[in-house]
Amino acid sequence: MTLLVWAGFVGLILVFLALDLGVFNRRPHEISVVEALSWSAFWVLMSLAFNVLVYWLYENNWMGAGLAFSEDIDGRTAAVEFLTGYVLEKSLSLDNIFVIALIFTYFKVPLALQHRVLFWGVLGALALRGVMIMAGALLLESFAWMTYVFGGLLLLSAARMLVARHDNLAAEENLVVRTTRRWIPVTEGFEGTKFFVTRDGVRMATPLFLVLVMVETTDVLFAVDSIPAIFAVTDQAFIVYTSNVFALLGLRSLYFALAPLLTRFRYLKASLVFVLAYVGIKMILAHSYPIPAVVSLAMVMGILSVGIIASLIGAGRDTAALAAPFSGRQLARTTVVHAWKGVILILGGTVLVIGAAMIVLPGPALIVIPAGLAILGTQFLWARRLLDRVRQEMEEGVDRVKSEFRAWRHPSDR
Repeated sequence: MTLLVWAGFVGLILVFLALDLGVFNRRPHEISVVEALSWSAFWVLMSLAFNVLVYWLYENNWMGAGLAFSEDIDGRTAAVEFLTGYVLEKSLSLDNIFVIALIFTYFKVPLALQHRVLFWGVLGALALRGVMIMAGALLLESFAWMTYVFGGLLLLSAARMLVARHDNLAAEENLVVRTTRRWIPVTEGFEGTKFFVTRDGVRMATPLFLVLVMVETTDVLFAVDSIPAIFAVTDQAFIVYTSNVFALLGLRSLYFALAPLLTRFRYLKASLVFVLAYVGIKMILAHSYPIPAVVSLAMVMGILSVGIIASLIGAGRDTAALAAPFSGRQLARTTVVHAWKGVILILGGTVLVIGAAMIVLPGPALIVIPAGLAILGTQFLWARRLLDRVRQEMEEGVDRVKSEFRAWRHPSDR
């Protein structure tokens, strides 16, 4: 990849950011849901349009785009890898959005100031992730065994996400925040959109700067999960970085659109766990059993779809029970039960979707579909009933085949 391609992309992003802050959002204001959804749609369309450009770059090998890492890559593969990386980063950022909402709530950041924090937070994240991606690309190019390290990190991240809680945020105990307070005096209240002010000749930070520091450090922690996840899909640094950038550009609008609704998607976190686990296994198997990019895209989209559908179906259930007062033991038990149900639902649903796909694609659909229903049947009555019906239909089919076979072997018995 030539410097000209990189420079052109960075220039394009700087133009987008300048228009965002300098023209469309020059004055601080509260972002409505309609405005947030409109901007989200705009960034998604821009990402899809750029994916077309990625296709032409690699398909026609413009400016050496298809020769990164001394390996030819066609436009179709590059476009699928970009889309998969974009979907991965977009989905994993949902957990990041929830934490950002908690940070804003903890510091009581006015709605009119939140967009400014997110703008500069995204700008810092673009620079930091660029450094992390380049370092990761160099490590993977220099040491083949780093794929196993990255794959192991993804599996650990999946396990950590499964048990992690974000409702116990203690910002004042954060190491970066304490260090910042130690070296820079902080004002008591917000000073409009300013991150720094001068009081009696002393340069002081505002609480808005502490919020920005928290958002930046949080993004770095989430990047440790998302960047190796995209490297599991592609070894092209340009695709990894550009898919990250376009997902981050839409993060602010996605936050204002989804932050109030995240609690309704209670099974989405379980699906993200399985996505991380899948890409971790894919990376570990990359040298021995490489999985095509199209299969990875289908798996990621399928797992996320199951999580979203399951969340929508179960959105109105158990609300009264969850609102009731709990003892510590009851709360722990309820949390474990709901987490386990979520794991079973995502795992069984994913297996069921794969089995359904095998009806038209090569694969043992008659084995995989009952396996998915059996997993779901451990927790859900409807799945057990459906599994019994499938089992009955299969037994009747086997009996018919046996009867026809006996009639063929012994025609005199007819």
